[in-house]
Amino acid sequence: MSSNASSSAPVDALPAEIAAGWWAPFETYLAQERRYSRYTLRNYRQALEDFVRWRLGEGRSDAALENVQPREVRDFVIEAQRRFDRRTLHNHVSGLRSLYKFWVRRGRVVANPFVGVPLPRLEKRLPKFLTEEQMRKLLLGPQRLLENETVDSFTAWRDRLAMELIYGGGLRVSELAGLNYGQIDFDGGVARVLGKGRKERLCPLGTVALAVLKKFRSEFAQDTGAEAPVVVTAKHERITPRAVQLLLKRYLALAELPLDLTPHKLRHSYATHLLNAGADLRLVQELLGHASLSTTQIYTHVSVARLKEIYAKAHPRA
Repeated sequence: MSSNASSSAPVDALPAEIAAGWWAPFETYLAQERRYSRYTLRNYRQALEDFVRWRLGEGRSDAALENVQPREVRDFVIEAQRRFDRRTLHNHVSGLRSLYKFWVRRGRVVANPFVGVPLPRLEKRLPKFLTEEQMRKLLLGPQRLLENETVDSFTAWRDRLAMELIYGGGLRVSELAGLNYGQIDFDGGVARVLGKGRKERLCPLGTVALAVLKKFRSEFAQDTGAEAPVVVTAKHERITPRAVQLLLKRYLALAELPLDLTPHKLRHSYATHLLNAGADLRLVQELLGHASLSTTQIYTHVSVARLKEIYAKAHPRA
């Protein structure tokens, strides 16, 4: 987060009245009702801190957030382009737009000043994903370490379970960490997942992921009650998203894959491989839990890009 928004003395955190009156209720709503991740909450707070810091630097009252006008927002966006890349700026404005939308609904603000604000065009970036062969190498990692006696059996099977559920079921890392045994239909091979916005969806797990899950449950789980977490630490406590990110890096290094790939990239791979195999776009939208089909359509671009790549390498007239 940049701290050079102005030449004035920087404000390192939100003023107390804004933190309590504007941010705290919004944060509770995002965390408890929308089920947003701590990462998103942190980014939204940083966006508000930056906006408040900018307003102070411009000599505006920090207590008058109710009176922010679209012209002021446009000035903020113009200035912020010197400090942030385009994607970060889009994310900040999205967070601030959500904040004002929250307070418009509760009658504190008459209109949302962040609606319709002109933003610089984003460069189109295709999501990173692993090929099927790369995924195979990645998923073999825990077994390789177990055979080399680098990790114990619990760790190897727990790590494989985490990766198999993300790739086999298309789960978000937060959904994986929150998954309980009561959400799984072992006979049907389906998990009932509570995703963003508290929206529930059914995720087929696949025969491999289900087999790994059954083995882990029978040989390593201490508690398989309805409220018991599926993926746990060595102390049999619920695993955190951060711990999943760290364990993945271990196997990326082992498979000689880029270390900047995140658990979410396994979800990208899940979607891409489904579409490459002919799955219907709307089905994939449902499986991923996307509210909008346009969010899912980016994976069709990935598939087309892959087809063009294959064509370019294989066709004599390419």
